[in-house]
Amino acid sequence: MNISLSKLWIDKNEFNQVKEVLSSGWLTKGPKNKELEKMVEEYLGVKHAICVSSGTSALHLAVIALELLDSAVEKYEVLVADYTFPATGNMVIASGFKPVFVDIDPKTYNIDYKDLKKKFNKKKTRAIIVVHTFGQAAEMDKIMKLANKWNVPVIEDAACALGGKYKGQYCGTIGKIGCFSLHATKTIGTGEGGLITTNDDKIAEVIRLLADHGKTKTPNGMIDFPIVAYNYKLSDLQAAVGIAQFQKIDKIIKKKNNLAKYWNKKLKEIDYIKSPYFKKGKGNRHTYQGYCCLVTPVVDRNKLISILKERGIECQIGTYSSHILYAYNNQDDNCVNSKDVFNRAIRFPLYYKLKRSDIDSIIEILKEIRDQVFI
Repeated sequence: MNISLSKLWIDKNEFNQVKEVLSSGWLTKGPKNKELEKMVEEYLGVKHAICVSSGTSALHLAVIALELLDSAVEKYEVLVADYTFPATGNMVIASGFKPVFVDIDPKTYNIDYKDLKKKFNKKKTRAIIVVHTFGQAAEMDKIMKLANKWNVPVIEDAACALGGKYKGQYCGTIGKIGCFSLHATKTIGTGEGGLITTNDDKIAEVIRLLADHGKTKTPNGMIDFPIVAYNYKLSDLQAAVGIAQFQKIDKIIKKKNNLAKYWNKKLKEIDYIKSPYFKKGKGNRHTYQGYCCLVTPVVDRNKLISILKERGIECQIGTYSSHILYAYNNQDDNCVNSKDVFNRAIRFPLYYKLKRSDIDSIIEILKEIRDQVFI
């Protein structure tokens, strides 16, 4: 048996798109970038979508583009959902801010509204980064109400949530800026890659400059570089793959939702693993970038992953409780729910070409190894 954790759905369309780019001889950022950006703008209903090299670079550019720094304050803070991949907190630090990690709702794995209120600092808080964890939208109504009251912008880390919805609105279009990942483990991917969305013309202009060395045309047609910037461009080879992938995004999300429902049904047969919670509601749509469950406290999660790996089933932890990571000097941000979920979460295989029979096989193995994984 050999079942991957995730796998992109690749067909002849990706090959044809890449062949077109190779034949053109234009491999770096070019017309395919513009084509992909237009597709995303129309799909999400936003004014600006900008292709970048990764979800991480998207986050970096988003924080910088808000132009929040002020030399009068030594260390401004950004409130960040604690349960997330380290890229979120890392890019806050790389932009000159201090991340203050906010605990999560243990059911949805998303940022906790009450802890967000508690950790807001009127003098220091300059922005909020919300994570739509594994593709389930955070409670954006409550968060935006607070952000508007405090007059701080919201960045949506929608790395896992391209195509996800909150009350009919697409993730990444509700806050000031949306950041997406096109990594190979996401619902659709280009290998590496990312997207930034915004309805703010000025922010879009700044992001485009920052992503391409600050390159500007002077009135006489020459190229100038008036600001210090980065090389966060997406190649047209990657954008071409993204175009083919994007054409089937809704089909992929629908299939993954159906597979998630089947997982939910089958996991009722397993008494030591709890299926993920989805907050149903009109207009809500989960992308299920990851099918992330919780083992009971008496189960050795790491041993379970190891045994499944030996049987040819690739599983992984969920993501990370940021405040306990060494890189952040073990900040005392008191995110008890995030830490508990970090210790007990396990992600099972979920992708477009996964079969129900594969899930059935995994369930039988979970029954078979039950007594081996208890502490």
